[in-house]
Amino acid sequence: MSLFLDAWRHSPTHKKVWALAAPMILSNISVPLVALVDSTVVGHLPHAHQLGAVAVGSTLYMLLLGVLGFLRMGTTGFAAQAAGRADGGALRQVLLQGLGLALGLALLLGLLAVPFSDLALGLMNPSAELDALTREFFHLRLLGLPAALANYALVGWFLGTQNARAPLAILLGTNLANIALALWFVLGLDWGVAGAARAAVIAEWSGALIGLALTRGALRRHPGRIDWPALRLWRNWRPLLAVNRDIFIRSLALQLVFFLLTVQGTRMGDATVAANALLLNGLLVTAYALDGLAHAVEALCGHAIGARDRLSLRRSLLVAGGWSLLASLAFALFFAVAGGLFVDMQSDITAVREVAHTYLPYLALLPLIAVWSYLLDGLFIGATRAREMRDAMLVAVALSLPLGWGLQFLGNHGLWLAFLAFMAVRGLSLGTLAWRLNKRDAWFAGARGEE
Repeated sequence: MSLFLDAWRHSPTHKKVWALAAPMILSNISVPLVALVDSTVVGHLPHAHQLGAVAVGSTLYMLLLGVLGFLRMGTTGFAAQAAGRADGGALRQVLLQGLGLALGLALLLGLLAVPFSDLALGLMNPSAELDALTREFFHLRLLGLPAALANYALVGWFLGTQNARAPLAILLGTNLANIALALWFVLGLDWGVAGAARAAVIAEWSGALIGLALTRGALRRHPGRIDWPALRLWRNWRPLLAVNRDIFIRSLALQLVFFLLTVQGTRMGDATVAANALLLNGLLVTAYALDGLAHAVEALCGHAIGARDRLSLRRSLLVAGGWSLLASLAFALFFAVAGGLFVDMQSDITAVREVAHTYLPYLALLPLIAVWSYLLDGLFIGATRAREMRDAMLVAVALSLPLGWGLQFLGNHGLWLAFLAFMAVRGLSLGTLAWRLNKRDAWFAGARGEE
């Protein structure tokens, strides 16, 4: 407790945390706001299957993006450590490697996406109307895939350099454009579900162009030269790829959970899958806001590890942890008191509202349970300890899936109970691994990507 109080009294650490977290919270909140606007705009169309199509199509698209979240997380850790060493050449190498991986993976994923959607929808067994609209939405969204992955790499790199303004410009530019275009295309031009997809694609490409334009000024602040011959050597790619491999496995397991949540909800009917989507929008708002503090942990802890500064590492983690707990309490209180208004704002379909209101208590509990996994993810990303993140996620999935299977007799209640258990085990697993590493003083053993 004394360690926490000593860290909490250190005002420079509070300033560092909020200098990074505040712009990232503002920019991150814009991401779920897009989902809220899409749900609100489409949710006021006449039929539940229209809202369901956006929910399911977005889930499939985010599943593809989610498994490649390592493009941001891996890039952040290596960029933060290079910045801590004041190595401008390494920063340039990390940026080029991230963008190169983004382009290559977008091409590969584009080839696999349509067969994947056929398989996924076959498992869900949706109604004919929901199936047709979901396919249309998803296929249009694929046009923005290269830009979305490039944005991952760019945001991760800027965060690693402790530049939160550039990610703010990228994410706000992307998501405000998405909101404006969705309102215009869906309501103004009456393009329906397809309009929401087209708005997202144009916005993603706009964000990528903003990010690329901002790299020039950022590189001037970190002088150095790229070692072009080194980029052709496997040993200079192996650490990044190894870390990305483990984060990929971790992200794949996480997205599997969200995919199964959508599959089971779809099997329970159009109203249930639409209601679950409205509630998960609340989780998105919470997660992206709390991730702003986790992003500060990534950058500050990665920088401290690169500089081998134990005191800064401890202070950054404890101060960000204290603020994360306070924020999670605020979100839990909001959903407990105003959750009904949050649901009703998104849809005026009576059947969907009634189902969503039934399961609001689960949404109110989620921030308090999930906050620890977000915070500790930031620590492990900054330390490029991807193996431990992978192991914690696999443990959480392995324990929660049988529970979900056993609770099927409870219907959607069982689904939400299993999801809460998954988030709890995820946080406990990460906490246990962090405690063991700290006990061995292993944070400064070096990047673990090459192991």
